Amino acid sequence: MARERAPRAKQQKQQKQQKQAKQQQKRSKRGKGQLPSGTGTGTGAGDAGSEPEAGANGRVRSRRRGDRESVVADVGGGRAELVPDPDRPRAWTLLVDGAPQSHVDLDDPEHLGFEYQRRIGHVIDLLAPPGRPLRVLHLGGGAFTLARYVAATRPRSTQQIAERDEALVRLVRAELPLASGVRVRVRSMDAREALGAVPDGWADLVIADVFSGARTPAHLTSTEYVAEVRRVLTPGGWYTANIADGPPLTHLRGQIATVRDVFPETALIAEPGVLRGRRFGNAVLVAAALPLPVAELGRRAATDPQGARVEHGTALRDFTAGALPVRDATARDSPRPPINAFPG
Repeated sequence: MARERAPRAKQQKQQKQQKQAKQQQKRSKRGKGQLPSGTGTGTGAGDAGSEPEAGANGRVRSRRRGDRESVVADVGGGRAELVPDPDRPRAWTLLVDGAPQSHVDLDDPEHLGFEYQRRIGHVIDLLAPPGRPLRVLHLGGGAFTLARYVAATRPRSTQQIAERDEALVRLVRAELPLASGVRVRVRSMDAREALGAVPDGWADLVIADVFSGARTPAHLTSTEYVAEVRRVLTPGGWYTANIADGPPLTHLRGQIATVRDVFPETALIAEPGVLRGRRFGNAVLVAAALPLPVAELGRRAATDPQGARVEHGTALRDFTAGALPVRDATARDSPRPPINAFPG
């Protein structure tokens, strides 16, 4: 029997070498580009057996655990990376220059992986009776997470997304396609420019989640901008915005004052640690012309995995601490996050 093992082992070795050669040929056919100098593959860098590839479309793929690949591409806002979620077979996190932007589960669009997205999800759920279609304008697209959520929870909704970064839109459309039949129109244009093209009273909801280099551009922080938002809303429509800030919370307080200058009803959803200025984080601002369901919003926010509280009325006015509304002439980008804001 010892004599029979030698030729069999040699044959197996030859078969393995032939298989490896065929795999290499397939990789060569798929793309002959090289990794750009200095770019890595995020959390996949250094994994055993990782073999980065660059395809003809300029996207770099790196083999990851479970035979899934991260995808890296140069976009208008920097380097975009789609990282597979190890706990969900068709879920991905979008990062731009290392900053988390969106989390999407293609199998379960009702799953909202980021806390701020869950809070905006509560806003979407409470705006109208369950299942009723809405007209929604998204300022900032990311990976279209919230548009997917609206389409899944409120079928037949009509939605528009304004995302200035055309390369990012192409990446998301190619790698994370929208479900067939959804009524979502994506415009590659500046958020404020897109806002100006929307008819008066068209939207039931405007969602602002716009970041460029992890900062909200100045022209989307002023009373003139918020006045345009109110113009496009129906009389009973709501506005909600994702605001990122840290101590001493000057930007957040200024944004509350700015929105309160235009809308009579406002509420803020945030974790206590962010509200107390202990760390950099996200807060969700909600505004309307008519009273908001503050009690129910607070109940839902409190029961999230990372519980938040809702500030409203006198408490919110006290929190603003005399901050003045921001005008176009004095508007500035939101603060740059600290380097340890997004540990990776």
